[in-house]
Amino acid sequence: MHTRPDSDQDRRELLSTAASGIAAAAAASLFPVDAAPAATSDAIRPFRIDVPEEDLVDLRRRVLATRWPDRETVTDQSQGVQLAKLRELVRYWGTDYDWRKIEARLNALPQFVTDIDGLDIHFIHVRSRHPNALPLIITHGWPGSIMELLKVIDPLTDPVAHGGRAEDAFDLVIPSIPGFGFSGKPSGTGWDPDHIAQAWAELMKRLGYTRYVAQGGDWGAPITSAMARQRPAGLLGIHVNLPATVPADVQKAINAGEPAPAGLSDVEKAAFESVSDFSRKRRAYAAMMGTRPQTVGYGLTDSPVGLAAWMVDYNDVEPQRLLTKDEMLDDITLYWLTNTAVSSARIYWENKSAILSAAGQKTAEISIPVGVTVFPDEIYRAPRSWTERAYRNLIYFNEVDKGGHFAAWEQPELFSAELRAAFRSLRQSI
Repeated sequence: MHTRPDSDQDRRELLSTAASGIAAAAAASLFPVDAAPAATSDAIRPFRIDVPEEDLVDLRRRVLATRWPDRETVTDQSQGVQLAKLRELVRYWGTDYDWRKIEARLNALPQFVTDIDGLDIHFIHVRSRHPNALPLIITHGWPGSIMELLKVIDPLTDPVAHGGRAEDAFDLVIPSIPGFGFSGKPSGTGWDPDHIAQAWAELMKRLGYTRYVAQGGDWGAPITSAMARQRPAGLLGIHVNLPATVPADVQKAINAGEPAPAGLSDVEKAAFESVSDFSRKRRAYAAMMGTRPQTVGYGLTDSPVGLAAWMVDYNDVEPQRLLTKDEMLDDITLYWLTNTAVSSARIYWENKSAILSAAGQKTAEISIPVGVTVFPDEIYRAPRSWTERAYRNLIYFNEVDKGGHFAAWEQPELFSAELRAAFRSLRQSI
């Protein structure tokens, strides 16, 4: 159990104790000490999390010793994460937050690692108890992780318990993107969305799935779209909740800071304004990580509060608005304990295509079935007109009334219902 410093003396004692000879352990220490070496390169090995207690003490020491900046000079969030709000989150992190709760929750799930292309890929694999479940590989994003998908495991694998039908069940595979969480960190270049998509296809093949579907939001969307373009054997269709529908002329105007092209409908103009506003005001994190991931990573790796502010600031502090303190800190603490601030940032550097652009994501090359759900508080609301133009085999399109960028995290029941509906017509293929 964690000790809460209720007085200045308690805090000084905690800081003194934590400072004595503690060094952060490498991510490899999170693997079970009794894990046997893989007999073959494609072996699938069980995985269990066991964070050394000294790492957690060191984290609390760093959190409590934070050197704070001055307060922002405005009354809104236009300069970034507000000092008072972050201090409250950090106070809770350093005194009341308990990592062991989420560690136990994760260890109650079937977790594995397997080597693909020389890199250990970590994944959760939950099989449904219902027969003829449709295998689904679902991919997280940044600043998310497998944490953002935990609440959809039960609704997707056991739909009957969540208002669904047994025939809508999924077998679920949730991998950690290379450089994120408990997956290995690439030591060289080349792990872009296309490469990750190929690794996911190999993972599904290795698990014995000959017919399956794929889903993704945030970085999971371009990875899933790349899978659709590559058309690996067995992939029946995909669903994305951050579709790449922005037409070339619209993307060009956004890049140039120009007004919307003539002839757009009211819905399309609203989408243009949303993407343009995001690009101008809330995309600084992506510009930094896409050009200087190593530079920005020094501060994120050395300061847990710097890392927290960087992650909480996403999309005008969307995570802090919609998630509990524990949910947000589970995710931030995962990044800290695995020391993946830099390795996860490099996916922005590796990627060379605009994520929301239809041309950038080569959607014209996707011929397999595609489903899209538009959540109202997403970066932009993809118009149906753009979506139908981008995906020539669009089999499902729906606009729901709540939820945002972290749809599975924020609205797990609704998100799960959308996936059941989107993939229902493909089940006859399994």
